[in-house]
Amino acid sequence: MHSEQSSRNPHERYYLSMQRTWERAEKPEGTKEKGRRRRLRVCVATCNRADYSKLAPIMFGIKAQPENFELEVMVLGSHLIDDYGNTFRMIEQDDFDIGSKLHTIVRGEDEAAMVESVGLALVKLPDVLQRLQPDVLVVHGDRFDALALATAAALMNVRILHLEGGEVSGTIDDSIRHAISKLAHYHACCTRSAEQHLIAMCEDHSRILLTGCPSYDKLLSAHRRDDYMDIIHSWLGDDVKEQDYIVALQHPVTTDIKNSIKIYELMLDALISFNKRTLILFPNIDAGSKEMVRVMRKKGIERHPNFRAVKHVPFEQFIQLVSHAGCMIGNSSCGVREAGAFGTPVINLGTRQTGRETGENVLHVRDADTQNKIYHALELQFGKRYPCSKIYGDGNAVPRILKFLQSIDLDEPLQKTFRFPTVKECISQDIDHILETQSALAVDLGGTNLRVAIVSMKGKIVKKYSQPNPKTYEDRIALILKMCSDAACDAAVNLNCRILGVGISTGGRVNPHKGVILHSTKLIQEWSSVDIRTPVSDTLHLPVWVDNDGNCAALAERKFGHGRGVENFVTVITGTGIGGGIVQHGELVHGSTFCAAELGHIMVSLEGPECSCGSRGCIEAYASGAALQREAKRLHDEDLLLVEGMSLKKDEQVTAAHLISAAHLGNSKAEAMLQTAGAALGMGIVNILHTVNPGLVVLSGILASFYQNPVQQAIRQRALSSAQGIHVVISELEEPALLGAASMVLDYTTRRTY
Repeated sequence: MHSEQSSRNPHERYYLSMQRTWERAEKPEGTKEKGRRRRLRVCVATCNRADYSKLAPIMFGIKAQPENFELEVMVLGSHLIDDYGNTFRMIEQDDFDIGSKLHTIVRGEDEAAMVESVGLALVKLPDVLQRLQPDVLVVHGDRFDALALATAAALMNVRILHLEGGEVSGTIDDSIRHAISKLAHYHACCTRSAEQHLIAMCEDHSRILLTGCPSYDKLLSAHRRDDYMDIIHSWLGDDVKEQDYIVALQHPVTTDIKNSIKIYELMLDALISFNKRTLILFPNIDAGSKEMVRVMRKKGIERHPNFRAVKHVPFEQFIQLVSHAGCMIGNSSCGVREAGAFGTPVINLGTRQTGRETGENVLHVRDADTQNKIYHALELQFGKRYPCSKIYGDGNAVPRILKFLQSIDLDEPLQKTFRFPTVKECISQDIDHILETQSALAVDLGGTNLRVAIVSMKGKIVKKYSQPNPKTYEDRIALILKMCSDAACDAAVNLNCRILGVGISTGGRVNPHKGVILHSTKLIQEWSSVDIRTPVSDTLHLPVWVDNDGNCAALAERKFGHGRGVENFVTVITGTGIGGGIVQHGELVHGSTFCAAELGHIMVSLEGPECSCGSRGCIEAYASGAALQREAKRLHDEDLLLVEGMSLKKDEQVTAAHLISAAHLGNSKAEAMLQTAGAALGMGIVNILHTVNPGLVVLSGILASFYQNPVQQAIRQRALSSAQGIHVVISELEEPALLGAASMVLDYTTRRTY
């Protein structure tokens, strides 16, 4: 078994694991094995090295579900040209059977050759489509080859799924892309803006799927390989260091060939002057590429010691090269799309990507008319690192696309219908395969259990997962990552939820700015000086927030509970321990060393009982569940706890609940202890009122209802007159720690569009 799995292609291993996730998913109601329809025959057509990087993850996904799909692969365009690397071989190396190879490129690399190539493809495609008889043809992007594919399929009544429609760029590609969208029956788009553009183009809402870019599925999971330095050295030389080289990729702009060749020449001059090792890829086959290659050879780039000129780099290796580069330069869509996922600095030259959505890692030099401008951009960008951007995907595109394909009804009319007039608001929330519910992943690390929940914007817990909290650091981290990954996959594929980030609530003292647990409680072992943010963020590729459970309870009240609209309030948690959070002017108070709101350790007596913190007379030593349990055990040991109406089973543990029951049944000693506990908590809260003067006190936790009256009584008796009118209320939230953790995500990430 081990040798079989290890021999599989890495792509295939990933998508086979995804298949197992789908197999565990619940079957639709009423589904019967014997009533299943026939397999969907899907033809994926790839024209060049760039579109294969987007189509390959889908092809692996289809191949991993032979019970649902039959895959046909068609290869055409520059894949079959020696000057462009004969890149069809990498498709064969990925163990795909190529059913059809079509030589469709008319050489010349000018405008007339592009037109003739489209015509040649249209002559050859009908025979292939008639032989394959696909149910759906998958077409990517905006290349002239793809336009020929879409035209032939539409005229031959073959359903078309178009990837990356609705996007905007600055060349003839825009016109080709939108033309393909009008021919296509279904759309898998990458961004919210692209979805809105398709809607504005009168495409049917129910046939538009917001997936993210399929290449991100592989890219986000595979770019942190251990052997990345071996890959860098193999392409750039053994003396090259990480982030000390440049990746250059410039294509011709077919609507302004003369200017694009000039920009290419200036870029090469700037790179020569900048004197850094550079991996430069040959341009694509568009009109003007032959002239650009001439410029490269005229300047001796292929023989220059600082340059490595290549026709093709396998996508898995290209990911490593881009993610660890000091900078990427040119006008490739890879610079504005994939590079953003790594935070790699990018210099975008000219107008080819005008209109594309970009992250902050991209510096535009649209009027790149001098070598000095480009050189200065290199000085500004080289060696920087930017926050990772996920504008174009979250790593779950392929499962969405496969689910979308399975939903296609082959019996419905083939004729497209357009939605006139333009609809102003998207109603796609009603379509179960489009993921619209913005949600947070909330984690609560308790002394006993580790819980993860998917929480919606309105505070609804969509689904909750719970496991016993492991005792060791290694086991705990591994379980957190597994539970979060499983929940994120469940949310994306089965629950119509888009996870915006992760919020973590944990006991102890936390540095929320760095996501580090400084000191843990005694209930959670091996949990001090722990950076929890980094492993979770690296695994899920999502932003992560961390705070302690008391502060999270206050955040939950601020967003979903009694604290909504209240500028200043205090939340006090009454459970096994005593904790809480302070909100001043709408913001949490953390303090200079992150120990503000340690409310359980406010001293209310100089000579009180010993506290778990090592001091004496703290609120927690009197009023916590642990303190009440301690007093109950003491009474029981002295045979003073049980009264008429009470009993203890053999081996039953004495708890705080027994002390409360005894007090309710008239046990005077139990009553006295509870009065002391209530007075201690009330006195501590009076001290809080006199220190921060909140407008509201919220009691949370299992003892909240018991302490409400004693606290109000203490305020009436001991507080200054100006503070006696402050209300004490009981929290109505069932899961304050989880909801508070979720609120950290929802309050910040909803400023983003994706």
